[in-house]
Amino acid sequence: MQYEITLPADYDMGVIRHRVATRGSALDDFPGLGLKAYCVRERGVDGSPVNQYAPFYLWRTAEGMNSFLWGPGFAGIRADFGRPVVRNWVGLAFHPGPAGDVAHLTRRTVGVPPDATPNDLVDEALVESAALAGHPGVHASAVAVDPDRWELLHVVLWSGEPDAEGTRCRVHHLSNPEVDGLSAGRHW
Repeated sequence: MQYEITLPADYDMGVIRHRVATRGSALDDFPGLGLKAYCVRERGVDGSPVNQYAPFYLWRTAEGMNSFLWGPGFAGIRADFGRPVVRNWVGLAFHPGPAGDVAHLTRRTVGVPPDATPNDLVDEALVESAALAGHPGVHASAVAVDPDRWELLHVVLWSGEPDAEGTRCRVHHLSNPEVDGLSAGRHW
């Protein structure tokens, strides 16, 4: 799950960094959450054209996601920024990597062409995700699908500079209360 809050070009991103520093630990023990990467993009940094707060979540349970979305956690987002569109995907695979710390996240979507066999593209994505998880600078790699838009999502959490294509953001805090509960490998 992810929502993106795009902010004005002259927005003081120190406000967002402070928000993450003071509120980020609130989800460190959240039931049903596998991990939450507090992603921040700053205009002119890492090639970003925008200022954006764009947290990314991997949920272990639908109940946990629902509890967050309809509870006080997301109510704070709505109160401060309005109600953003919340994208969600069906998880296909999760692969933990060897790196401990997280500094960046890369996110890449790949459209599934109408004439393609989705299974073949999914199999390729699973192989790519597992291979990336073996990189010494990777904390975790995941693949998901949006069957509404027919898009595959590749997400990689990096300890240092990313070594993969995609939209990149800096991770200012990582909540991972139940990351061990995210079963590794293929999810069907």
